[in-house]
Amino acid sequence: MPDLTTTPADRRTAETRTLLACGVVAGPLFLAGSLVQAFTREGYDLGRHPISLLSLGDLGWLQVTNFVVTGALYVACAVGLRRALRPGSGGTWGPRLVGALGVGLVCAGLFVTDAGAGYPPGAPAGAPAQISWHGLLHEAGFMVAVFSMIVGCLVFARRFAALKQPAWIAASLATLVVVLGLSFWPDLNGLSVRLVIATAILFGFVAAVAARARGEIPAAAVGMSVAVRDQNQIGELT
Repeated sequence: MPDLTTTPADRRTAETRTLLACGVVAGPLFLAGSLVQAFTREGYDLGRHPISLLSLGDLGWLQVTNFVVTGALYVACAVGLRRALRPGSGGTWGPRLVGALGVGLVCAGLFVTDAGAGYPPGAPAGAPAQISWHGLLHEAGFMVAVFSMIVGCLVFARRFAALKQPAWIAASLATLVVVLGLSFWPDLNGLSVRLVIATAILFGFVAAVAARARGEIPAAAVGMSVAVRDQNQIGELT
């Protein structure tokens, strides 16, 4: 007798929902892990030190892990978004850009930044005299992560425009404007704090998109599952 409780469609739906949940939890996980370290690490000052510097020192492996795990969660989310959003506007490039966010974070974690601004304790007070190869790769990973989702905001705004959802269009464009403003404000004072806020907003937007996609799956998937089960039952009766 066929299994009437679990179908391939059910399993794929559960997998997709789990993948999308990765995008919901990734941002809060990263920010919580970073802020706990920022307020407990000796010599670290969030007002002067970017969170990338937490990857240095004896406990630096914690922030490296934070970057890599968060990046991996966003890559998983990208797979879920690809399943959930296609076909449709933004169904290809939206997931790709979320995946690029994840890859950029993994790169930023594996290749640590250079010491500077007096951290870790004993490091030069200013910028490093010379940027190392791993410092360059760290910066490249950071740029890929940020700019992929800046473009991603436009891609998702276009998708929501096609769906005639003005509130989501406004959220996409507001995220874009605020993140750009915080990241590229010319005053260097407080830059590290502004970058944390910009990161929180960007990650929050990705979480909202992933949660929205996750919430839209059951209606279509349940219908498909019921249809399969009905066919199985008819087959048994005949």
